[in-house]
Amino acid sequence: MILAPGSKSPDQASPEMGAPLAVVTVPDRLSPEAAMGKKAYETVCVDCHGDNGSGRNGMGPPLVHKIYEPSHHGDESFQRAVALGVRAHHWRFGDMAPVEGFTRADVKTIIAYMRELQRANGIH
Repeated sequence: MILAPGSKSPDQASPEMGAPLAVVTVPDRLSPEAAMGKKAYETVCVDCHGDNGSGRNGMGPPLVHKIYEPSHHGDESFQRAVALGVRAHHWRFGDMAPVEGFTRADVKTIIAYMRELQRANGIH
């Protein structure tokens, strides 16, 4: 993960509220499932987790980050986060509330989008 110019590491305060916490390389093409996931992500998730999972200072962590690689946070952890919410444990953004209106199938497409972004940024 590459940090945005002038920002500090994602767990430290950066000067501008809502500023991206990471620069994310976006692949030239997304699979059809990931393209659907991008649309779903942009309806709600983008507000806290930023464009393309880059995070937003003071609002939500970057999802294109080694912490969220599949071996540490498997796909089911994303499903559970959306359905049940998450207690803050890696970052200092506070707890994440459950997200209403997404089915497991919707979240599966969002996961496909995040995984493709992660791979494009060297996170496997």
